[in-house]
Parts: sequence; structure tokens; C-alpha cells
Amino acid sequence: MMHAIIRQGAIAAAFAVCFCWSSWSAQAQTPAPADASLYIIYPGDGQRIRGSFPVRFGLRNMGITHAGDRMPNTGHHHLLVDADEAIEPNEPIPTDKQHIHFGAGQTETRLELPPGKHVLQLVLGDADHKPFAPLLMSKKITVTVLPPRVRGSPQISRVERESGIRRSGSTRL
Repeated sequence: MMHAIIRQGAIAAAFAVCFCWSSWSAQAQTPAPADASLYIIYPGDGQRIRGSFPVRFGLRNMGITHAGDRMPNTGHHHLLVDADEAIEPNEPIPTDKQHIHFGAGQTETRLELPPGKHVLQLVLGDADHKPFAPLLMSKKITVTVLPPRVRGSPQISRVERESGIRRSGSTRL
């Protein structure tokens, strides 16, 4: 009888330890080196851009790998585009048009955004798409996407204007 009670107590304790450990590990953030930093190489803050443009990601004192890889001091990029809400430290980074995942270890992309002002920011995610501790986030940059150029009649050069000669060969009166 005593052995059965001890055995049940041991089983209950083992379940409690497993439950607490799995709860802790599910919520714990992956540690990052204190000197790691994340930044956007291109475009620059305040840059005016026409059409699609490259975005190049930078990372110091850590490495880049694919999502799911648990190698220490490595992660993968997430690009936030016009994202207003804060990143939850214990939750996976959302996946939508404002939170673009680069789970294959990419270090650049090409964006096509509508004309107007846009805010870009990088966040480094761990194997489970969660942010590191401390949070590795680039500073926010603002870019202005200009509308496409309107293709109209051919431009007349300064020489053609001053001489009164048009490309068609006729003279201006």
C-alpha cells in the first residue's frame, strides 16, 4: 500500500515537472548576445523611391539561418511594413502583409509598395518565429514611394528648344 502511494506521488511529481518545463520552454525567449544588432542597409531613412526597390538586411554579432534551425546565436529576418502594433516577446511574429517572414535565411528582398510614405523595420526571429531576448529590432525607417512617371511625348532637349529645331526636322515658328 505504501509503495502504491509513493509510486502515485512520484508519477504526479513527474507530470508536474514535465508540465512546468514544457510551459516554461514554450514561453521562454531564445537568448541573444547583448552586443547583437539588426539594421536596414538599404534603403536609407527618408529615401524617395520610384517603383519596386530592394531592401537589404544587416545583422552584427549573430548569424542567419533558416526557420526551425536551433543553432545558438542564429535566427532569420522578419520585415515589418507599416506595422503599428508592438511585437509580443513570447508569441510568434505574425505572418501577414505587414509582417513578412524570410524563413529560408534570406538577407534581402524586393518590395513593391503603393505610392506614399511607408515605415520599414526588421525583427530577428528564432527557430519558432519568436523574437529574441533582448529584442533584436532595427530602428524604423521611412521611405516615400513616388508614383510612376507618366510617359508622354518625347522630351525636347535644351539645344532643340534654343535652335527651334524639332526631332521631326520641322522648325518651330
